[in-house]
Amino acid sequence: MKIAFYSSKQYDRELFGECGGGHEILFLKDHLGVETAGLASGFEVVCVFVNDELDRSVLELLYAAGVRFVALRCAGFNNVDIVAAAELGIKVARVPSYSPHAVAEHAVAMLLTLNRKTHRAYNRVREGNFELNGLMGFDLVGKTVGVFGSGQIGLVFCQIMKGFGCKVIICDPCPSEEASQYALVSREELFSQADIVSLHCPLLEETHHLYAKDAFALSKPGFTLINTGRGGLVNAKAAIDALKSGQLGYLGMDVYEEEKDYFFSDRSSGIIQDDVLMRLMTFPNVLITGHQGFFTKEALQGIVETTMENIAAYASRDKLVNEVK
Repeated sequence: MKIAFYSSKQYDRELFGECGGGHEILFLKDHLGVETAGLASGFEVVCVFVNDELDRSVLELLYAAGVRFVALRCAGFNNVDIVAAAELGIKVARVPSYSPHAVAEHAVAMLLTLNRKTHRAYNRVREGNFELNGLMGFDLVGKTVGVFGSGQIGLVFCQIMKGFGCKVIICDPCPSEEASQYALVSREELFSQADIVSLHCPLLEETHHLYAKDAFALSKPGFTLINTGRGGLVNAKAAIDALKSGQLGYLGMDVYEEEKDYFFSDRSSGIIQDDVLMRLMTFPNVLITGHQGFFTKEALQGIVETTMENIAAYASRDKLVNEVK
């Protein structure tokens, strides 16, 4: 099977190269889009990541190039026009679960860093400044933690926060069975009750800009928001306004709606043209990481194994258990 592998990094080439399974893999650094779809000419399979674009126009170009299968090496599929893929006869499969602990633990790390300001303390101490002013945090025990999404990642996050002695509430229109051990609330109830909110829901039409002006206004003053889900869950401009007013006390972002031009790349020697992203980076109570929540050895190994299993199932015409329809 010939596979065009888009948005590849060194670690992708090493891990997927070791588990190639006899497939012919072309590793491309390029993101998949209209301009680069032609690189897949003669390949039946493309393997793509979170910031590759697979809208109708790209899918039509891929189909014309001979592509019949899209292997997502991620859980989310909001970057794929599933309807257009089905109409064209292109099958799509994802990695629904790799290491839910990786993302959940990163969300907790961001929360603890923002709360206890360890990133600021680290820089102070390195300069010989051992002053504590401005570093005061709060106890997590007794706080109400609101979680959007009761999938595997959300549930692991809930378990961790329960261990801190927090009250956990969940909002999910289709909650999992395991979520029943926590209080299930409406969207508005979560906004108004949560001291800390963590987003672990997919990016869908109904969750796009889940946190926008109205949501921030309904939330508890000074609350903490952590987003390790998808960038489009948060309206960044509305978040800036909420930070300026103090309505939003802390913001942790491992994802950003317009991240595709910056994340997973070294932009340290150039000028970042995104004014919203640059404004967010000026706030002392904002922590941004470059979509690294998934980046553990265990998670990467799980992604490789499931992706290659999906490709093998397609090649042998077996049932695609992880197909996105």
